[in-house]
Amino acid sequence: MYTLLRPLLFRLDAETAHHLTLTSLQAAHRLHLSRLIAPPLTGKPVHCMGIDFPNGVGLAAGLDKNGAYIDALAALGFGFIEIGTITPRPQPGNPAPRLFRLPEAQAIINRMGFNNDGVAQLIANVRAARFKGVLGINIGKNFDTPIERAADDYLSCLDAVYPYASYVTVNISSPNTQNLRSLQAGDALSDLLKQLKHAQTRLAQQHGRYVPLAVKIAPDLDDAQIADIARLLREHRIDGVIATNTTLSRDAVAHLPHGAETGGLSGAPVRLAANRVIRQLAQALAGELPIIGVGGILNGAHAREKIVAGASLVQVYSGLIYRGPALVGDCVRSLADA
Repeated sequence: MYTLLRPLLFRLDAETAHHLTLTSLQAAHRLHLSRLIAPPLTGKPVHCMGIDFPNGVGLAAGLDKNGAYIDALAALGFGFIEIGTITPRPQPGNPAPRLFRLPEAQAIINRMGFNNDGVAQLIANVRAARFKGVLGINIGKNFDTPIERAADDYLSCLDAVYPYASYVTVNISSPNTQNLRSLQAGDALSDLLKQLKHAQTRLAQQHGRYVPLAVKIAPDLDDAQIADIARLLREHRIDGVIATNTTLSRDAVAHLPHGAETGGLSGAPVRLAANRVIRQLAQALAGELPIIGVGGILNGAHAREKIVAGASLVQVYSGLIYRGPALVGDCVRSLADA
């Protein structure tokens, strides 16, 4: 069905098509038609970060920033859903156009800028959802919060979402919020992780449940940066790491229409860079914390690559734009057969 609809969607502006697709999925779910879009899946369960995942294929953050479509997306067969990135206060994000397809490369460039309705609205949406599966909530900082006060925003979001999340992802790797990636380095990262870990301990005692913390990192890190991040994740006893976010590299797409647009590049061109980061992280972490692999998964074999590289779970996003819901089943079956 998606193969027939995709040419029509691709005639629309990318952001318009994004919203139309989500509202259509929601309508189909409410009419109990989800099984026509994605038949039920039986996958291989995975125990990771102390959580039991029904299968190892998740939805990456960014598709459902406000948690408004959780039930409809869960019906596609994901083993877990990650919503966000959310910020303490609502913000519109960057001016449109800010989302671009590059079909020749099976890629997307976005400079959305953490557009979202704020953490209070996300919580209202989560509470209204019927979904009882594994829900990750991805948190960030408001664009106008000075980078030296970024921890305040992360801690505010963590406090707010903690009772509703299965795990919380700390997004310090989006290229679309000024200076955000500087939080991946040295003392800035160590200080942020220290504060987050202290808050996690307090919240676990307050709520009587432990919610794991994962950190999402970029694919554009060199060997020394990856080793330093791995060291700090271990030192601060972070529960997981998501590798990777979008890339700033344009080597594979500079010659294509929209290839020079600013923002983060996702989809097929980031696959090998993400795999490199996963392999190096796996070696540096020595099994002390799990890796969630994301970036460039367009079929089941790509998902299996990330597991072989050292990931315990995978996430998809851009591949859904090109493959549709069939990608989820393909990846779930591939990991079950691995």
